[in-house]
Amino acid sequence: MRVSRTKSFSDLKIKSLKELKSIILRLKEQGKRIVFTNGCFDLLHYGHIRYLEEAKNKGDILVVAINSDSSVRRLKGAPRPLVKEDDRARILAGLESIDYVIIFKEDTPISVIRELKPDVLIKGSDWQLRDIVGADFVKSYGGEVLRIRLIPNRSTTNLIKKIVRAFEGKQIN
Repeated sequence: MRVSRTKSFSDLKIKSLKELKSIILRLKEQGKRIVFTNGCFDLLHYGHIRYLEEAKNKGDILVVAINSDSSVRRLKGAPRPLVKEDDRARILAGLESIDYVIIFKEDTPISVIRELKPDVLIKGSDWQLRDIVGADFVKSYGGEVLRIRLIPNRSTTNLIKKIVRAFEGKQIN
């Protein structure tokens, strides 16, 4: 017998800060290790998938915070993002490696990090440790800050450039 749902499975992983804080507190009480990362995740590619799988391997629960559309525009400029925040959140929530997704409107996720107090904060190796937002805060209570090695030449910017070159001067059907 099939059960009818009002929300898709991926929508069930997308949480508000209030909801997520409550869930994370409960999970920590159960001894779960909470891993946190963030980014725009505008055009999902293999580099993202590998990064997120590796992040998940650093703990029990992976929380991914994504920049809202307005935040991406401030950071990357127009016409970014190419994919709207709700779609980006649903795509990420559909990945097995991700347990929860939250959208933040600020330029950095520091308020989310302060509320959730993750055990592990992760960014890519393209970030210097001193530049990782929330690193000092996470370390202040004994949390870990890790950098994951990225796959060379796998980035949204490179993908956009490749698409532009491939379709330059061509009719798109």
